[in-house]
Amino acid sequence: MSSDGSFADKNFCYLISCFRARVKRYIQVEPVLDYLTFLSPEVKEHIQRTAATTGDIQAADLLLNTLERGNWPLGWARMFVEALRQAGNPLAARYVNPELTDLPSPSFENAHDECLQLLNLLQPTLVDKLLVADVLDKCVEEKLLTVEDRNRVSAAENNGNEAGVRELLKRIVQKENWFSTFLTILRQTGNDELAQELTGTNCCEDNTESENLSQEDGLEVKEPLLLATEQPNLEVWDIENSSLESSLADSSIVSESDTSLAEGSVSCLDESLGHNSNMGSDSGTMGSDSDDENVAQRASPEPELNLRPYQLEVAQPALEGKNIIICLPTGSGKTRVAVYIAKDHLDKKKKASEPGKVMVLVNKVPLVEQLFRKEFEPFLKKWYHVTRLSGDTQLKITFPEVVKSHDVIISTAQILENSLLNSEEGEDDGIELSDFSLIIIDECHHTNKEAVYNNIMRRYLKQKLKNNKLKTENKPVIPLPQIVGLTASPGVGGAKKQAKAEEHILKICANLDAVTIKTVKQNINLLKEQIKEPCKKFVIADDTKKDPFKDKLLEIMTKIQIFCQISPMSDFGTQPYEQWLIQMEKKAAKEGNRKDRVCAEHLRKYNEALQINDTIRMIDAYNHLETFYNDEKEKKFAVLLGDDSDESDDDGDNEDVGDGKTPLKLHETDDFLISLFLGNKKKLKKLAQNPEHENEKLIKLRNTIMEQYSRTEGSARGIIFTKTRQSAYALSQWITENEKFSEVGVKAHHLIGAGHSSEFKPMTQNEQKEVISKFRTGKINLLIATTVAEEGLDIKECNIVIRYGLVTNEIAMVQARGRARADESTYVLVAQSGSGVVERETVNDFREKMMYKAIDRVQNMKPEEYAHKILELQMQSIMEKKMKTKRSIAKQFKDKPSLINFLCKNCSVPACSGEDIYVIEKMHHVNMTPEFKKLYFVRGNKALQTTCAEYQTNGEIICNKCGQAWGTMMVHKGLDLPCLKIKNFVVVFQNNLPKKQYKKWVELPITFPDLNYSEYCLFSDED
Repeated sequence: MSSDGSFADKNFCYLISCFRARVKRYIQVEPVLDYLTFLSPEVKEHIQRTAATTGDIQAADLLLNTLERGNWPLGWARMFVEALRQAGNPLAARYVNPELTDLPSPSFENAHDECLQLLNLLQPTLVDKLLVADVLDKCVEEKLLTVEDRNRVSAAENNGNEAGVRELLKRIVQKENWFSTFLTILRQTGNDELAQELTGTNCCEDNTESENLSQEDGLEVKEPLLLATEQPNLEVWDIENSSLESSLADSSIVSESDTSLAEGSVSCLDESLGHNSNMGSDSGTMGSDSDDENVAQRASPEPELNLRPYQLEVAQPALEGKNIIICLPTGSGKTRVAVYIAKDHLDKKKKASEPGKVMVLVNKVPLVEQLFRKEFEPFLKKWYHVTRLSGDTQLKITFPEVVKSHDVIISTAQILENSLLNSEEGEDDGIELSDFSLIIIDECHHTNKEAVYNNIMRRYLKQKLKNNKLKTENKPVIPLPQIVGLTASPGVGGAKKQAKAEEHILKICANLDAVTIKTVKQNINLLKEQIKEPCKKFVIADDTKKDPFKDKLLEIMTKIQIFCQISPMSDFGTQPYEQWLIQMEKKAAKEGNRKDRVCAEHLRKYNEALQINDTIRMIDAYNHLETFYNDEKEKKFAVLLGDDSDESDDDGDNEDVGDGKTPLKLHETDDFLISLFLGNKKKLKKLAQNPEHENEKLIKLRNTIMEQYSRTEGSARGIIFTKTRQSAYALSQWITENEKFSEVGVKAHHLIGAGHSSEFKPMTQNEQKEVISKFRTGKINLLIATTVAEEGLDIKECNIVIRYGLVTNEIAMVQARGRARADESTYVLVAQSGSGVVERETVNDFREKMMYKAIDRVQNMKPEEYAHKILELQMQSIMEKKMKTKRSIAKQFKDKPSLINFLCKNCSVPACSGEDIYVIEKMHHVNMTPEFKKLYFVRGNKALQTTCAEYQTNGEIICNKCGQAWGTMMVHKGLDLPCLKIKNFVVVFQNNLPKKQYKKWVELPITFPDLNYSEYCLFSDED
């Protein structure tokens, strides 16, 4: 036996010498080391350190050298082979198996290398298009990745989806059958276009036509069939006729450059393979027609960009270069229209040899990636350079440089707003609206009030008005981009009368400077065929059912109110009651009334529990209170309490503080409130666990879900919209824990926002992407979502949409209803009778009809009347913003001049702080500080030497650095004082407000102190 082991070990060393170039690329070192018990910790640490500093290739080479040269116990070679298999490196294990029974053949190696070359070539496309969350779980399920592989890919994904894709590709190419398995996974996860690019065939064709199967050594290798012209630098593949007849050792040795994909990081080829970088063109457009033809010939098949007649109808004014708003229902292809307009715009600019640049603005981070991957990049990459930016993007270059080097930029609106602000403040990385020739605004109904869209458009409107003035003076104007807005529903802005609804539509049009708002008229029947109107149902729960849990909460809240001697203004469990408590808490805190403040805080928690009880389960409301009081006890006692089990405190006393734990002396109010809860805790929990008194709305919701999913036999997809993150999570848990739902095929998950505005833990952007991806592929078929899923997100057509006690406005209603796009879909409102929800939904229906009527009237206005009203509303918007900014400054800085600073308007040298300024006779602003005196010199000016009753001017004060005049010297009651003119300075505010110049001091809404003449004289160094 020992001789066999010795032979195997020697044979292993021979195999390493033959196949080292390949083997070291197929090993993930760290997991392998875990299984090599015969290596010392010091050796392992050295190899791990090499992996961390120089990568897996070098670390694997070091490991192989160590194994070759070391003196190891008998059987170490077989142990190493088994370690490779266990750690998920089966391909490496085949090469070094000392039994020589499973060595890869030359034809296998040839197929592997060519697949590797193809993946390497198409990597830029994969990195741009593939979403890690789509395929990661499937790769593990199909054993293409190990659990450790998945963890490493997920860790890389934290640095961006692109980094995750590169790590994923690096790891899958080290597995057996990786190409065929990866193709299968792409198709199963809805990435058919990527599978098509890898195979060079139509994914809809039969697999026997798109794949050539070769049986070799029991291994099935699926190879893509490509024409020689379809990819550069690739020969026609014909493995069966391969002329590789060299020896086993020679055939397996491949230069490292041939398989660069498997190196420490996946290689990045010229980005032009992914999206035609168009070198040498400032605008990023293609150079010549012949170049276009060559690229088109080499590129993989592109999707055709065609519009339906109703889409062309609404796009027509934009194709003529006009500013418009396109109003199309959810699911009718608004974004496709935008892509068409963008391409048409850039094509015309290129033909006219004019610079063309398209900016696509969205209001949510997930929409950036969605619009890029699903729409703009697939349809435009053949001709134009497309990119995307969001707050999550790790930029290596500045935003202006990104804009300069791309034709189409998809971005969150805040990024553009920040860059515009930078430009206004004179910073290097600023940008101007004139840098773009077309701006497309998604969900443009948000262009109102102080939304970021409107802040951007106000700049546009100001420049437009300036241009009108410049035209009358025959001066050159600043070019402005064309504006195209997209919306499913502009709403009516809460209007109760038709005239107000029309005014709201006109305001949106004015804010976007639109010549019209376009809806489908001529092709309305085609639109109706495309957009299937769901069946609308109301499911009303009875509100007369007994609710002892709620009664107990009301009893406790009444006792608290009696204790602090307050009379509530509204009913328990309502929003007005909560607002009243917030005001009470603020008032008590201001007055130092601790008793009322603490009682108000606790009443808010009980009020929240009532609202939870009204929405979800009683136990969720109970848990909400228990968590709060557990936290309160931890805060109030000197040492942390032990395990707060139900058995320990069900009696309702304070035995928790026993066992030698020393409580702080509790305030009377804290003692009363905590004892009140503990005294009722056992009763509350018992009531919460009684299913007889469960929320009637939940029962109605359960019946609605069961009916829909039973009828469609598990093929249904649905969304439940609910108000809060907590209710979304609790409903998801309720459905998951109830076996009846799983019996009819319900697979639920919550989807909530990524912001940190509430106490409940948000979802990350990657978690959102993963949930939506699973919903798209069917792993999840019921989303329980907050309003984050109402607008824009690429969520598959649903059979059922349920608004669970949630009614906001007509815009949200239209957006949510638009999710029910599948055949014979249903839109359901589940509500409590007497809650007013049904009435509000009815109002929204009325407002929707009012909205379309208002749009129709605006469309049919006389051009002169429309233009007059639009101009009037634009002027009003600019003036309102100006006055609001003024009021804001006055509110923040009125009595705090120290929060502003003055810079020389010419050279920007800091001149002084607002706290250095004093006022004489309510009009003259002077600065007498010694520090200020060092910054200027006085120049005589006879024209200024005038004498007045109380003061005289006898010279100009001049900036020492640049010669800019700052003001005049004046003599006031025998004192020489520098009197400043604000028009010569730039005012800087300390709360990130934009820098500003004023013509007169009265325009600066800040109160400066009067000069105390006697005090100044006492401390003056003058004689």
